[in-house]
Amino acid sequence: MNRSKPRLLRILATGGLALGMLAVASPSAIAQTASAPAAKPDPRVLMGGFHPERMSSTGLAPHVTPVTVTPPENIPLNKLQVPPGFQIELWAHGSPGARMMTRGDKGTVFQGTRAIGRVYAIYEKDGKRVSKVIADKLVQPNGVLFHKGSLYVVAINKVLRYDNIEANLENIPTPVDMTDAFKLPPEVHHNWKFIAVGSDHKIYMQVGAPCNICEINPGIHGQIRRYNFDGTGMEIVARGVRNTVGFDFHPKTGELWFTDNGRDWGGEEGFEEELNRLPANKIGAHFGFPYCHGSGQPDPDIKVPNACANVELPVVTLGAHAAALGMRFYTGKTFPADYQGAVIVARRGSWNKTEKNGYDVLRVTATADGKNPQITPFVTGFLDKATNAFWGRPVDVMQMPDGSMLIADEQNGAIYRVSYRK
Repeated sequence: MNRSKPRLLRILATGGLALGMLAVASPSAIAQTASAPAAKPDPRVLMGGFHPERMSSTGLAPHVTPVTVTPPENIPLNKLQVPPGFQIELWAHGSPGARMMTRGDKGTVFQGTRAIGRVYAIYEKDGKRVSKVIADKLVQPNGVLFHKGSLYVVAINKVLRYDNIEANLENIPTPVDMTDAFKLPPEVHHNWKFIAVGSDHKIYMQVGAPCNICEINPGIHGQIRRYNFDGTGMEIVARGVRNTVGFDFHPKTGELWFTDNGRDWGGEEGFEEELNRLPANKIGAHFGFPYCHGSGQPDPDIKVPNACANVELPVVTLGAHAAALGMRFYTGKTFPADYQGAVIVARRGSWNKTEKNGYDVLRVTATADGKNPQITPFVTGFLDKATNAFWGRPVDVMQMPDGSMLIADEQNGAIYRVSYRK
């Protein structure tokens, strides 16, 4: 589907009108205009689609993530609820802002961050589980992946590889800088990475839209890419993807499934987050951004005819503004049988919604081809709906070799472990 717009013509037409008005203005008017201080642009306006009048509360703003350690005694674990037979415990703490997880062959859990610019290693030392900063002062190093003995760290426009990392946790080696090979764009907004190895043994990562809602260059932004591990062979596998920060590969089909976050300022109930599936025979498919959202709703600000035609619609939507992020297919043997092949997805929680939404972990079941989706709560209690207040923000999940599941809480710099007792 051809989604390009004649933007240059619109810019030239607007510019021509401005020049015509300038030509007939009086000298005094020109002088007054030149001497007036330029108004500082509102960054929310620059991100596109800023319509606070569509919301019940006009003062909505992102929540600030703490950058200091939260002591265990200040984490109200007893507020968390899990289904019957499950139990949840505090597995690690002391990693401010920690987000996406990957696990080394020797059991080290590595975590990326955004605002604080660190990468953590969590491992056993002298009989205790400790957290150590192994990289610092990076620009949003959210993406981490352990593969064949090496840790890959992807920041906004930097790719680093730490070889033999688990044997050198006390003396971190100088990483191999692979940035030039991957050629990532420098824009920061929605460009914090999630990375994973696919069933085709390639490394997958996304490049999000550099805005809330805007026209994008589909050859650069709003996409999921795959590469060879040396950075060669880049291929765009999914387009029209606004902001995915979590994906995995179906354990039976090997197909890519991913979350995607809907735009802001579209209203209290719009637009919803998505769980998407990329069919194996549709590599390069378009998932709608910026013209079509959710289960097939055209954008109210960027309008094109037949906005949702030829768009790959989601398996299921996951709620408005809920920030569905990290997801994994459960393939362990210790949870009940109906968890086999289910998607476990963390919802970090809303900011662009008056009545908060998300702040939980869901279980999504569906057929291998994405039919008959069902959503059930898995971990709740991070949000007190009665007071509209939250204390934790789950951002990622990861299955452990024993079949238990780890859940990363960015707000408290903590990891919880969920297990099941028969």
